[in-house]
Amino acid sequence: MKILTIVGARPQFIKASVVSAEILKHKGIQEIIVHTGQHFDDKMSEVFFNQLNIPRPKYTLNINQLSHGAMTGRMMEEIEKIIIAEQPDFVMVYGDTNSTLAGALAAKKLDAKVVHIEAGLRSFNMKMPEEINRILTDRISDILFCPTDTAVNNLKNEGYDQFNCQIEKNGDVMYDACLFFKEFAIKPDIILPETFALATIHRAENTDDIDNLSNIFASFLKISETIPIVIPLHPRTIQLIEKYQINITSPNLFVLPPVSYLEMLYLLDSCKFVLTDSGGLQKEAYFLKKLCLTLRNETEWVELIAQKANIIVGNSEASILNAFNEIDNLFLEANFEKELYGSGDASGRIIDSLEKLVLKEKLMVNPV
Repeated sequence: MKILTIVGARPQFIKASVVSAEILKHKGIQEIIVHTGQHFDDKMSEVFFNQLNIPRPKYTLNINQLSHGAMTGRMMEEIEKIIIAEQPDFVMVYGDTNSTLAGALAAKKLDAKVVHIEAGLRSFNMKMPEEINRILTDRISDILFCPTDTAVNNLKNEGYDQFNCQIEKNGDVMYDACLFFKEFAIKPDIILPETFALATIHRAENTDDIDNLSNIFASFLKISETIPIVIPLHPRTIQLIEKYQINITSPNLFVLPPVSYLEMLYLLDSCKFVLTDSGGLQKEAYFLKKLCLTLRNETEWVELIAQKANIIVGNSEASILNAFNEIDNLFLEANFEKELYGSGDASGRIIDSLEKLVLKEKLMVNPV
């Protein structure tokens, strides 16, 4: 079996690390990794290959800093060449980035089987580029590996039972990664406050809207008067803050450059609670039993809302501060005990399923 894996952004490196480790246990499987280059900063990309022992990419495309259309088109063009050259049994894509959609489209147009890991997620917000990417990728995928019951139900509600595809609930590979790598967490090379909140902000709906970005940081400044906030920021977000002349100056606001996954695990495990617009960090907060205030108006991870471990607070200063003022009560109501994302064996279940599928197809061609 030959698997062509498409990665390009931070969450995909984390997910691929545990799936690639599982592939290495199976001698009959060859994995070829394509890195699109969507994240090109060392802290966002290269460090993952160094720290997580992901096999080095055979192909690195260096496609970044373009518009959505230009980026997706360039990636499709280059991935198509690779698929023709490599002739994989499966093209494996992760999540909801431009790299995901480009890989899936290129594969489908060449009649290669598409495997979508983290299928079935929905925010029901079509203004999010990620929502468009995940819906289109799901629709053209042959095998959809869903992390939760909610994801499976989303696909069934959209009629996927009637499509020529295979839907499987396998659990969340991010949970596999968190369980494995938390023992190797690395303290960032800074002096951290003894007690702090951890914040991240990167989604376009927040960073590209001056009002939303201003409101979020205004709330951060006020919250930091009570508890320090540690906030790793992507260079692009820093540029927008400078462009909009947003005040982020406070002795209790610790602004860091992007941190590695192992450093983020350390910060997450050490913090008191989380403020974020990241989908992945919402789950990781749950894995490590940290209350999460989500700086969006919706989330794909609705099961976290039901557990009251995740609170949707939006991006207005008033709503964020109102939630923070109730933080003690929110801690008491949060439930982190339910096993929502599998048992930490999602990667193994994925590879086992692909092996069974290949065996089944071989038996159909050459019956005993």
